[in-house]
Amino acid sequence: MNRNELSPDASPRAAFGARLRSLRDAHSWTLDDLSARIEYSASHISGVENAKREPTIKFAERADRAFGLTGTRETLASDVFRIRGGSLLEGFSEYVTCEARAAEVRLFETGVIPGLLQTEEYANALAQSAVQRGIITPEQARERVAVVADRQNVLRRTPPPLVMAVLDESCVRRPIGTDAQWDAQLARLLEFAEQPGTVLQLAPFTMGVRRTFDLPLYVLTMPDRSIVAYAESATRGHLQRDGRVVAAILGTYYQLQAEALPQAASAATINALRKGTP
Repeated sequence: MNRNELSPDASPRAAFGARLRSLRDAHSWTLDDLSARIEYSASHISGVENAKREPTIKFAERADRAFGLTGTRETLASDVFRIRGGSLLEGFSEYVTCEARAAEVRLFETGVIPGLLQTEEYANALAQSAVQRGIITPEQARERVAVVADRQNVLRRTPPPLVMAVLDESCVRRPIGTDAQWDAQLARLLEFAEQPGTVLQLAPFTMGVRRTFDLPLYVLTMPDRSIVAYAESATRGHLQRDGRVVAAILGTYYQLQAEALPQAASAATINALRKGTP
């Protein structure tokens, strides 16, 4: 069968497509063979290989599993994040690759709703604000929103991970988007809290110095029970794998949970905000 000649140097997307075909050829798989393994149509795979379709994180992760790349440093998912790298913090792509496989996710966020819990409208409002400030381009804004959507696939995984979220009160006191969009975002938090295997807590301003973290933090428990932590500054992210360091971070996270509002009180606070009650 005649095949289009690929030009991997034409663009990052073309390079991804060429690597995908190379991996497929190495396994002596046809498009239909790979289609059966990753549950994407042969025409979709062909479109990715020929750089006519943009690869998504979900697509790349399924291909990684099929090719035996999951857990290595040369995943196709990492390639997708490098393609989108201009809109992401350094170190973030490695974290998200781990997040997609995590058995448990513990997070603390301040100032903004965490990406795993954002509505599309909220994510888009944040991205467009960054465009208006000249921080990113419109294309990078679209990439940021796409990354949020891709990350949330982990919540629909079978089985889904256990997710525990502690949000600083500033997250729910800072309206983003229109009134309707902000109300939908608060409703999304309440929906999350009602799902099995989730915990949502607010860290109120009254905690003062008892709030144990000042920057966003994520702690992942992987399927093999190893633990990694991810923290961000204004310019980059860092994935910490040292067991002793992560154990200390996890202990501090438990202290934060103990001091934060219980889920019922947190939900009541969010409901009051939706009703316009201080």
